[in-house]
Amino acid sequence: MMEKTLNVQGMSCGHCKSSVEGALGNLDGVTSAEVDLSSGKVDVSYDDTQVTLADMREAIEDQGYDVVE
Repeated sequence: MMEKTLNVQGMSCGHCKSSVEGALGNLDGVTSAEVDLSSGKVDVSYDDTQVTLADMREAIEDQGYDVVE
């Protein structure tokens, strides 16, 4: 199991939090995703044999938010 903290711009409310957590949670291999709105960070636990960082970035960007490195 891998853990990664992603920096996401554009999240500001409970709906944003739900959208990002839901999008990540729907990916095979993601076991948990927790958004911290105040810092703009998303902590993700995942199985790197099932899902890639690119998959997670795409899922977040599809919700209208930007992932920054």
